[in-house]
Amino acid sequence: MRLTKTAILAAAMAISAFAVGAATAQMPGGPPPKVTVAKPVVKDVVEYDEFTGRFAAVDSVDVRARVSGYLEKVGFTDGAIVKKDDLLFVIDRRPYKAALDQAQASVASAQARLTFAQTDYERAQSLQRTGNISDQLVDQRRQSYVSARADLDSAQGALRNAQLNFDFTEIKAPVSGRISRRNISVGNLVNANDTLLTNIVTMDPIYFYFDVDERSYLAYSRVLLMARQSGNEPTSDALLALTGEREFKRPAKMDFIDNRIDQASGTIQARVIAENKDLLLVPGLFGRVQVTGSPPHRGVLIPDEAIATDQDRRFVWVVAGDGTVSAKVVRPGPRIDGYRLIRSGLTGDETIVVNGLQRVRPGIKVTPERQELPPVKAVNGQ
Repeated sequence: MRLTKTAILAAAMAISAFAVGAATAQMPGGPPPKVTVAKPVVKDVVEYDEFTGRFAAVDSVDVRARVSGYLEKVGFTDGAIVKKDDLLFVIDRRPYKAALDQAQASVASAQARLTFAQTDYERAQSLQRTGNISDQLVDQRRQSYVSARADLDSAQGALRNAQLNFDFTEIKAPVSGRISRRNISVGNLVNANDTLLTNIVTMDPIYFYFDVDERSYLAYSRVLLMARQSGNEPTSDALLALTGEREFKRPAKMDFIDNRIDQASGTIQARVIAENKDLLLVPGLFGRVQVTGSPPHRGVLIPDEAIATDQDRRFVWVVAGDGTVSAKVVRPGPRIDGYRLIRSGLTGDETIVVNGLQRVRPGIKVTPERQELPPVKAVNGQ
């Protein structure tokens, strides 16, 4: 098979690059290449897992009217922060004021009839003791008194209903939070329990919902079981981060896990609650949550730049006492304190190459320049 010019050129460039790299690693007869080495950071760590989800309001209320009528006034600015019982809308109150006045008059009339019936009945009772009135007439006056008292109770009930309807013409905020826009303008007819006027969502605190896979859920369950068996109180702390934020800085508390695994997705829904004093977080906003994924344990931490890649394997260069380097396969875990946790492959006693990996080849000797890694790695020069 004849090779194309492009293939021949690519092969020549690859051979040249390999030769240059080998020469850079260690020139024949030259000094061993210089690399920076250090021992891993070994300390007690807690592993964390990250999940994505969305924020949701603790309370969300659709504001509707309880009475019908024409809208007379709007008492808020679209998108403003409102407090509970702030006046939002006013429906034309005149028909309900007239009904209230009528109900008050009915109560006054019923009260007058009751007073007369009570006096008449008491007079009949007095006459009955002297035998100057028949028993039938006494019974009639007692019936009139009882009927008048029932009429007063009915009138008072109608008055309370009229007072409620009159009060309902002023629509107030049921909760504190951020209000949406008004969905209806002044002058339009509002139908009771039907017309959606606006919506209010609470802002502080705020929920964050996310889905946890079965494997992680079982791992958390084991962590909680181990904590309870050891007599420690299981932690429910979590941290939140928004889109574009690298660090998890907003504290939160786990306060809900659903009661079943979703069979379609194989996940279970969980929730954390967080303070939102600056009102930056809004319902529907996308974010990430970091939750505790393990009990405290002894961990081996190394910089990400000390990890090399060979297809699907990850390894580090370990420097022996005589300067000879060898590759050691590792299994990386999550990032902790700016470093990468090594789940397996290192004990923490090794000396590894942390800078100058491109100058290292298996079996060669290097000139190590030792440095000590700080307990927490600085990020962006901080």
